Amino acid sequence: MGSSDENGFSSLEYQSGFGNVFSSEAMGGALPRDQNSPLLCPFGLYAEQISGTAFTAPRKLNQRSWLYRIKPSVTHEPFHPRVPTHAHLVSEFNQSSSSATPTQLRWKPADVPESPTDFIDGLYTICGAGSSFLRHGYAVHMYAANKSMDSCAFCSADGDFLIVPQKGRLWLTTECGRLQICPGEIVVLPQGFRFSVDLPDGPSRGYVAEVFGTHFQLPELGPIGANGLAASRDFLVPTAFFEEEHHPGYTIVQKFGGELFTAKQDFSPFNVVAWHGNYVPYKYDLILTAPSEKPGVALVDFVIFPPRWLVAEHTFRPPYYHRNCMSEFMGLIYGGYEAKKDGFLPGGASLHSCMTPHGPDTKTFEATVSCEKSSEPFRIADTMAFMFESCLIPRICPWALESPDLDPDYYKCWVGLKSHFLRKEVTQYVQKINLSDGRNAFSSNRGNDHS
Repeated sequence: MGSSDENGFSSLEYQSGFGNVFSSEAMGGALPRDQNSPLLCPFGLYAEQISGTAFTAPRKLNQRSWLYRIKPSVTHEPFHPRVPTHAHLVSEFNQSSSSATPTQLRWKPADVPESPTDFIDGLYTICGAGSSFLRHGYAVHMYAANKSMDSCAFCSADGDFLIVPQKGRLWLTTECGRLQICPGEIVVLPQGFRFSVDLPDGPSRGYVAEVFGTHFQLPELGPIGANGLAASRDFLVPTAFFEEEHHPGYTIVQKFGGELFTAKQDFSPFNVVAWHGNYVPYKYDLILTAPSEKPGVALVDFVIFPPRWLVAEHTFRPPYYHRNCMSEFMGLIYGGYEAKKDGFLPGGASLHSCMTPHGPDTKTFEATVSCEKSSEPFRIADTMAFMFESCLIPRICPWALESPDLDPDYYKCWVGLKSHFLRKEVTQYVQKINLSDGRNAFSSNRGNDHS
């Protein structure tokens, strides 16, 4: 079983829901009944649990799944540091690995490599904060690849991967089954899950948010109420799929503390015939949050800026000028972004760190205020931008600061903003207000005299 053909991935079936206890079996009767770890599992399978939280975590937070596999994942040779090493992955953000800067940063789209490069070798860290060792923090990665992974699987012991493809579909094979991810969708691969990435469209590019010590969840409903933004039923989870062929020399590549280690085994890790639980990969196309210890404050929020109507009257409709206690990393999937007329391109990125000023560029501001008398509804179409927003201040990796894709002229998009302050009009306005207030006070006093 398990051919990665077009028909196989285009006709995949999914389960729907978020946080559900799912179950799936590729062969009828493969799931044990009434217990998780029987003395003998159906079809001679091995029972193996994967835990995303501590055993003693409260029920509403507890995440784990039971996998019923042909051979257990422990059947491998010892791990060794990967050769050649991967020098551009970081999970420990300090002065030796990265730099801090309050400057607004913007990157042009990275070129897809000319030499054969799979997802693992095409993955590189841009910025982040905290430490995977201390189980608190996050990393923002990007990837550019042109080759499917062959006879190997990848997993991160450091944290959950939220992947946002910008160019090219991803065919993902995971221990729970297969998923097809298109630009405009996202996929979350929880900490520890092994997966392989095929590139059916050839060259591929995208973004990754990795969170340490927590998991993504749905944001609270807030004032939007019971039927707000993200519907649980729109999340899609794979169905069981397995590979049973003997596969000598298969390589597991594990990211551990930001370093890559490899181990050999003689079978595919995608040998799970059945599974059940609530710790699973899933795909979606909207918002998620990875909470911090403070209520309402995110370690990482993922939000999108999709096509939409702008209808507010007497309002500056683009995003306003802003300084934020959160740090904002933005990417563009396709189209343009309403606050930047030029320079912010699909596949590119920007970073506005804690309390760094940002907002619409000069062209956007001037075009908006020149149409101040127009209050007609306007639809922003053919666009998809997103943001990773964090309460932690990111440090930037040296190769990101030294990259030829870093735009040294980004600051110039605001240099043309000029003063529109008119003292004479302000003075006349204040005088008019004062006169009006005086008349109102006089009328009020006369009214009191008659009472």
